[in-house]
Amino acid sequence: MAVSYGESILIKMTPEDINAIKVKMEQAGIKNRSAYIRKMARDGYVIMLDLSDIKEVIRLLRINSDTLSLCAEKINDSGAVSLEDIKELQSQQEEIWEAVRGILERLGNIA
Repeated sequence: MAVSYGESILIKMTPEDINAIKVKMEQAGIKNRSAYIRKMARDGYVIMLDLSDIKEVIRLLRINSDTLSLCAEKINDSGAVSLEDIKELQSQQEEIWEAVRGILERLGNIA
């Protein structure tokens, strides 16, 4: 379904203004100049989040989940799990919490 736009607004800019906008768009990872200018005119800002931290936490959670599944299998098979497995789970859990704390701290600093 196509979006229908109403009025057009013509804005005259210097080459320096256009270059500054291009730089800001590149920094924000935005390629559509009209969309960028509309967003800035309406809201005055664009927030781009680096989600690499979240992806790392997800990776750590998968590793931890795999280890936990192995421990559950061992318990089902033999009724016991090794102290080494438990320590590995604890270590992985602490690493996940450190990553989450870092993410929350950075999110808290967004102004």
